[in-house]
Amino acid sequence: MQRKRISVIYSDTDLLVIDKPSGIACTADRYDPQALHLLPILEPQHGKLWVVHRLDRDTSGVLVLARNETTHGVLNEQFQNRQVRKIYHALVIGTPGWDEKTIELALRVDADRLHRTRVDPDRGKPSVTRVRVLQKLGAFSLLEAQPLSGRTHQIRVHLAAAGFPVMVDPLYGNGEPFLLSRLKPRYRPSEDEEKPLLARLGLHAAELELNHPVDNHRMAWSAPYSKDFKATLYQLQKLQKKRYKIDR
Repeated sequence: MQRKRISVIYSDTDLLVIDKPSGIACTADRYDPQALHLLPILEPQHGKLWVVHRLDRDTSGVLVLARNETTHGVLNEQFQNRQVRKIYHALVIGTPGWDEKTIELALRVDADRLHRTRVDPDRGKPSVTRVRVLQKLGAFSLLEAQPLSGRTHQIRVHLAAAGFPVMVDPLYGNGEPFLLSRLKPRYRPSEDEEKPLLARLGLHAAELELNHPVDNHRMAWSAPYSKDFKATLYQLQKLQKKRYKIDR
């Protein structure tokens, strides 16, 4: 099994907060036992850990794990009671005509053969995501998304339903890797085959805020953009500045 380096953001006797790289699942995949997941990577160094919440395999960013069963129970209650503040940044296709929006669409998890979550007003569970535009980048945008409920794939489904699918989303978008030649038609790669700027889901868990399970004081952590996310955003920003100068 290939190993990846995982950065620790914070650690004490009860919590381990990490910056999860893309490409690693939070838990074992029952269909692919050899697939990379967190616990075999982290536990040899940090001891037994409990998964409290999950990020999609190809989502990067802040993730908290419990270091004992008591903490696991306390944190589970916080997530269930919506005491945890989660902020995601998403690179999406399209440019909203609004600056802020609250998306309220009922979602049904595992709704088809591909195990996708679907908007389902009749059988779905109430689901709410607050969205804010951070930057408009031509045909793309950088959005901030705050889920107020915790459905599987909630942000991805809500953004796609609003008309702004996350870049490189194979389930709710076109899934196509993002190439620099898409921004620069005259671009010619140095190698025979062009490597994508972004070859995975353009979603990043930027911030996480919760109460410490022992003394209840509020704590917050953040994670920087990964290299591929940052490079894609930089190129989009660069092109947008060039367009702005031409328009002026």
